[in-house]
Amino acid sequence: MAGQKKLVLISGRAYPELAEQVAAELGAELVPTDARTFANGELYARFDESVRGSDAFVIQSHTNPINEWLMEQLIIVDALKRASAKRITVVAPFYPYSRQDKKGRGREPISARLVADLFKTAGADRIMSVDLHAPQIQGFFDGPLDHLFAMPVLLAHFEKHLKRDDLTVVSPDMGRVRVADVWSDRLDAPLAIIHKRRDPSVANQASVHGIVGDVKDRWCLMVDDMIDTGGTISKAAEALKEAGARGVTIAATHAIFSGQATTHLSADFIDQVVVTDTLPVPEEKRFDKLTVLSIAPLLAKAIHEVFEDGSVTSMFEGAA
Repeated sequence: MAGQKKLVLISGRAYPELAEQVAAELGAELVPTDARTFANGELYARFDESVRGSDAFVIQSHTNPINEWLMEQLIIVDALKRASAKRITVVAPFYPYSRQDKKGRGREPISARLVADLFKTAGADRIMSVDLHAPQIQGFFDGPLDHLFAMPVLLAHFEKHLKRDDLTVVSPDMGRVRVADVWSDRLDAPLAIIHKRRDPSVANQASVHGIVGDVKDRWCLMVDDMIDTGGTISKAAEALKEAGARGVTIAATHAIFSGQATTHLSADFIDQVVVTDTLPVPEEKRFDKLTVLSIAPLLAKAIHEVFEDGSVTSMFEGAA
């Protein structure tokens, strides 16, 4: 039918399983794509069918090697632009370089802004991402940026499995207080805050300097946006147990799980870890205390709203 919009879903090679789950939720199929790496490391992508006039969504999870998968997504977007796609949306469940959102010291880059500029230059009209590390990243992209929240997915799990009268929501640092406060309201639980300090010259390390709020004899739910090496959050969990916490559950959206993360998170002072699968969590990185929730239904609903010119905001009223 002339003038009818065409939904196109394209997956990069970083985490095709997630893209397949999103497609299944939408009752659609991924466009067959010839994506490959040449002997010298250069990337290539070509679609096996026409995408002219389509509303295209490029799904890529930025896991390790993050630079390769970022470049692949840029190349796919460029191919879509040159193949006359009508609108191109970058779906990056975990926004790459999101921790480099400002200059903490002189002579530093703002790499999160650079990534936004790269997507725009490649031809992206829109970006969709889940739980940005810093909300101001929304302003880095010259166009719509749909900021999705994993909170509904995680909350649905905890409302079934963590209904406790002695529950306290814990913010792992001052930067997450606003989000933790929303969790506190939703779960009708008091809020505690961990005061920690980072050495700006050393990555993935922080020291706990105190806990604001009562955690003694209470079950603590610590909420964060990402877990990388797990070292910092495990120190926070240890501090909670030393302060008399009955138990510690950790909830996070992005399971980066670099280095010794599995070892850190398997420590005795952590009782449960719940994450979503915005990034792949291979079997070798899984452990007995870990629960992985699917983010595909959330992404699929957001893609549907964008495609139908509906409201993404209405999916998260009061989320953050």
